[in-house]
Amino acid sequence: MRDDRLRLEDILEAIHAVEKYSRQGRAAFESQELIRVWMIHHLEIIGEACRGLSEEFRRAHPEEIWSDAISFRNVLVHQYFGIDWEAVWAVVDNDLPVLKRRVQDLLGAEGG
Repeated sequence: MRDDRLRLEDILEAIHAVEKYSRQGRAAFESQELIRVWMIHHLEIIGEACRGLSEEFRRAHPEEIWSDAISFRNVLVHQYFGIDWEAVWAVVDNDLPVLKRRVQDLLGAEGG
């Protein structure tokens, strides 16, 4: 079983994977299906890793960001053919940097 630290590392790794292509900008995101699929895949990993965080961890760190990531993952998985690409880009552009900083802070506080 993966512990909370490993889940946080999974989240950070998936964020880095998204950033690899989001740096190319929105035009690349909109015009290249492989980039969109890549990002969706890693956003799903982020949501799944957040879902796997222990109840104790989430009680100690009650930020909405964990449940937001889980909810977004559920939308991506269950409404794949109706994905709102505008919403996906908004998450990548606005929400992932916030999540990244929070995860880095938590990992740093744990000595990582």
